[in-house]
Amino acid sequence: MLRKLLITCMIAYCGVASGQDPEFTQFYANPLYLNPAFAGTARCPRVNLNYRNQWPALTGTFVTYSASYDQHVEALGGGIGLLVLNDKAGENTLNTTNISGMYSYQLNVTREFSIKFGMQGTYVQKKLDWDKLTFGDMIDPRYGFIYQTQETRPNENKGFWDFSAGILGYSNKVYGGVAVNHITEPEEFYIKAAPGSKLPMKITAHVGAVLPLGNSRDGATTISPNFLYQKQRDFEQYNIGVYFAKAPLVGGLWYRGKDSFIVLVGLQQGIFKFGYSYDVTVSKLAKSSAGSHELSVGLQFPCHPKKKRFRTIKCPAF
Repeated sequence: MLRKLLITCMIAYCGVASGQDPEFTQFYANPLYLNPAFAGTARCPRVNLNYRNQWPALTGTFVTYSASYDQHVEALGGGIGLLVLNDKAGENTLNTTNISGMYSYQLNVTREFSIKFGMQGTYVQKKLDWDKLTFGDMIDPRYGFIYQTQETRPNENKGFWDFSAGILGYSNKVYGGVAVNHITEPEEFYIKAAPGSKLPMKITAHVGAVLPLGNSRDGATTISPNFLYQKQRDFEQYNIGVYFAKAPLVGGLWYRGKDSFIVLVGLQQGIFKFGYSYDVTVSKLAKSSAGSHELSVGLQFPCHPKKKRFRTIKCPAF
């Protein structure tokens, strides 16, 4: 009911629906969503599947799915990627589907350092289930919701194009990048255009390192400190944490500023990887939200022998 009331307020009373993008705790397990410059960074074909259930104890939770594919294509001189994302809010009252295509170009600056430039085009389809919304004029003081609303029913489907870009720099041990989503800030209103009805630009900055531990010359045991910062209009968030990997197991501990602690466990074996993370909410919603659950599955397929030198990025898989 809480989510329904929020969506009702945004759609009916405010005339606009403005909020932050869906987020994934395991952002490196969904690299194309994090930054389009990641397209093709593994060189060989790569598939990632992600699922997130945020605050499952609340009625009308946010549930988000994504699937992506990317690889390097020598004939194009860069990487290509395809990302499909679906987000359901308020018991599927508001359903958003994004289909994105991306291309990234790799520039080897020195023998030790490379830069990737990524571009992304997205078609966004939003669908509103008007019949699931409730309004004040439907309420009888004695009998509750018994009337039909007099609110004007809008077009329940909204589609538009969106564009993003990113840059990524990396060497054998360190990496970092910046992504800018919703560069054109497209209109996403349902009822009428109004100030604030644009999809706000999102800026993401991320940096980290993969450092071998002890005498692990083969890189089987590593520690990886990381930092991520996001800003979308008035919303700001930072994640700081560390991964510890001892093949085939991976663990992680993160702090998301003023919101939650995150615990992560993962397994990497051959072409397969699997990760689970749980967000322990520490905000005022702690007692009623039941945290957030996230699952990731990845497949890193082999490819033909390299025809020429190609530097892949060494960064966490979760």
